[in-house]
Amino acid sequence: MYILLLLGFAVLSGCDDDSFSTSQANMLTFTADTVSLDTMFSTVPSSTRSFWVYNKSGDGIRCTSVRLERGNQSGFRVNVDGQYLGQSEGYNVGGIEVRNKDSIRVFVEITMPRNNRDKPVEVLDNLVFTLESGRQQKVCLKASSWDADILRQCKITDDYTIDATERPLVVYGGIEVAAGATLTIKPGSTIYFHSGGGLDVHGRLVCEGTAGKGITLRGDRLDRMFDYLPYDRVSGQWDGVRFYEESYDNVVAYTDIHSTFDGVRVDSSDVDRQTLTLQNSIIHNCQGYGLVMEASKVSVENCQITNTLNDCVYADGGDVSINSSTLAQFYPFDAKRGYAIRFSAVKNPLVRLQCLNSIITGYADDVLQRDYDKDGTNAESYFFGHCVIRTPEVGEEYADKFVSVVFEDVEDTTRFGMKHFALVDGDEQRYDFRLTEKSAAIGVADPETATSSDRDGKRRKEKPDAGAYEFTDDDNDNQK
Repeated sequence: MYILLLLGFAVLSGCDDDSFSTSQANMLTFTADTVSLDTMFSTVPSSTRSFWVYNKSGDGIRCTSVRLERGNQSGFRVNVDGQYLGQSEGYNVGGIEVRNKDSIRVFVEITMPRNNRDKPVEVLDNLVFTLESGRQQKVCLKASSWDADILRQCKITDDYTIDATERPLVVYGGIEVAAGATLTIKPGSTIYFHSGGGLDVHGRLVCEGTAGKGITLRGDRLDRMFDYLPYDRVSGQWDGVRFYEESYDNVVAYTDIHSTFDGVRVDSSDVDRQTLTLQNSIIHNCQGYGLVMEASKVSVENCQITNTLNDCVYADGGDVSINSSTLAQFYPFDAKRGYAIRFSAVKNPLVRLQCLNSIITGYADDVLQRDYDKDGTNAESYFFGHCVIRTPEVGEEYADKFVSVVFEDVEDTTRFGMKHFALVDGDEQRYDFRLTEKSAAIGVADPETATSSDRDGKRRKEKPDAGAYEFTDDDNDNQK
C-alpha cells in the first residue's frame, strides 16, 4: 500500500499544472518575430510558412484573442493550433491555450490582389496575440505583391513579339511556336514558366538579348525551399526549350536559361542547315541535360553550360562547333552526374564536333566521354584545340585530335577543377564561373580563333583566356 501511495503521488506531481497566469510578466516566445513570404505574384497562392509559439514562462498562458490586425485587407491566411482565422470568425480566434513548457504551431499563407503597379509592393500585417493578462504580443507578417501578365497554354501561329521588360510574364502550360511562325523575345525580358511548362519551337525563335539587356527564362517560384535556398536555385522547376525537327535558324543570345529539366533540346534535322546559334548565354542547373543535340547543326560561342544531372553537353551525331565556352560539371544533387561533354556516333553520324578555346571540367577525374559505334565509323570526326580539359592525357595516336590542350592534373588542386572559378558552393547552390587568377585557363586560348570579347562583353586580351569569361585585374580586385 505504501508503494502504491508513492506511485500515485509521483503520477500526480508529474501532471502539468492546469492553472493559467494573468500576470503581465508571463509572455509567449516565438521562433520568429517576422514571417517573410518573399516576393509573390499577385493572385497566385504562396507556399506555406510556419513558426512555433512556446511557453517558457513557468505558468500556463491563455490567449483571449489571436487575430489578424488588418483582417481581410492584406490577403494573409493563418491557422493557429488547428484553428483557421477565417472571415466567418472575423479573422480572430479565442481561447488558445499554451500550457507551461508546451508549444503550438502557426501556419501562414497569402494570396495577394493585383496592385496595378509595375514594381513589387510590400504587404504587411500583424498577427496579434492578446493574453488574459491584457498584454499583447505581435508577429509581423510580410510579403511583396508583384503584378504579372499571365499566359496560359499559349500557341503562337503568326509572327509575334513578347515584351516582358516592364513587368514579369508568367506562363502556365507552356508556349508553342507553330511551324512557319517566329517568336521574338525582346531584350531585357524575363519569362517565368510554371512547373510542367516550357518553350516548344516548331517554327523559329529569336531570343536575342544584349550585354546590357539580357533575357532570362526561369521557373516561377519566387519563394524558398529552405531559408538559405531559393527555389530558383533548385533544378527541375520547368521544362526548358525544345527545337523540333522542322525548326531552323534559331538564335539564342545573351540569354540565361536555368533550373530546368533539359535546358535546351535540339531534335534531329538536316545537318546542312543551321538549327541553332547559341551565343553569350548561360544554361545552368538542369535536372536532365544542359544542351542535348541529335543529328543537327548547332554552334555555341561564349556560353556557360554548367551543373546538370545528365551531361552538360551531349551531341548524338550532327555538326557541332563550340568556341570560347565553359562546360563545368559540378551538379550538387546527385553523385551519379553526367559528363561535362559527351559525343556519340553510335546512332547518328558525327559529321563534326569541334571545340576550341574552352574549359571542360568538373568534380570527376574524367569529364569527357566519346561513344563509338561498333565499327568506328565517323567516330574520329572531332577536334579539341587550345582547351583546358579534365580528362587523362591522350596518347600519340590522338595527338591530332587534341592540339595545344592543357590536360588537368587531378592531383593539382591549386589550378584546376573548382580552383578555376570565383565561387563553387554546392551547399547553398551558389556559383560564379568567372575565372580566378589561379586558373590554368589564363592565356591558353588561340588569339586567331578565340572570340574578340567574352560572355560579359569584355574585350579579350592579346593572349586570351580559355572559357566564356576573360580574367582581368578588375576581377582580381572584386574577388579579394
